[in-house]
Amino acid sequence: MPHPQAPLCQAPDPEIRSPKIAFPAGAIDCHAHICGPATQFPYAHERIYTPPDATLENYESLLAMLGVDRAVLVQPSVYGTDNQAMLAALKARPEKFRGVAVISNDVNQINEKELEQLHNSGVRGIRCNIVDVTDKSAGLPIQNLKALAERIKPFGWHLELLMHVNEYPNLAKVFENFPVDLVFGHFGYSHAKYGISDAGFQGLLELLKNQRAWVKMTGPYRICDSDLPYADMRALNDAVIKANSERLVWGSDWPHVMVKKQMPHDADLCDLFGEWITDSGLRKSILVDNPCILYDFPTPN
Repeated sequence: MPHPQAPLCQAPDPEIRSPKIAFPAGAIDCHAHICGPATQFPYAHERIYTPPDATLENYESLLAMLGVDRAVLVQPSVYGTDNQAMLAALKARPEKFRGVAVISNDVNQINEKELEQLHNSGVRGIRCNIVDVTDKSAGLPIQNLKALAERIKPFGWHLELLMHVNEYPNLAKVFENFPVDLVFGHFGYSHAKYGISDAGFQGLLELLKNQRAWVKMTGPYRICDSDLPYADMRALNDAVIKANSERLVWGSDWPHVMVKKQMPHDADLCDLFGEWITDSGLRKSILVDNPCILYDFPTPN
């Protein structure tokens, strides 16, 4: 039974339809979630939403439909620090998937052997949800984030941040000497209405230019008021490309949890990427070359 305070999300569009664009060989979807089956991998009681089951089998069918060869599975917040659903998928397809896990915020509780096991399972980063978890009145937990980064640094991992960069106008200064690479989800999760001149978004662009951060070109529908083709998002897209195209990766954000507007079809999201990025060399960099570096995938022959 869903938790009474964790509403059920709408499911992804089930239509079987491939995109018009053909992705290059070895393309990587860098942001997707495995949710369920709930009967096997029950969701955390403390969650704020309840996703419909979005299983490994469902996701592999989607990848085949889209013509995408590989993927990065990101631990969704509904599982807290229980990474078992994601790890089961990584174990099933070690050559095809990498993972981004969620672990305890208390650095003293982190077990070195557990980190080694995660690495051997294909995990290459840790995700920190600043949006849903952190008490905003306490500010950015920078010391805790640095301590966590020092623990994962020996493994060559990165720290992925789900945060609204517009809430942190001093973003570039705060993270200028961070111990590991930073990855910002959803274009920095700054709503399009704030524009590219917003101080926090400018800080993100500065980190990009200085090789201190990566940006996931994901979830445009999450940070704008329009429906497809999300025209008000185009300026943010173009800004991150101009800042540093070698630090960008793309992801579907499947199964699009907590979308409260029109549910996008994944084929349309692929085609939108193609419309916004017409240069084939740049597409290959974002879809293949860059994620191979960030997530330790072999480069396709």
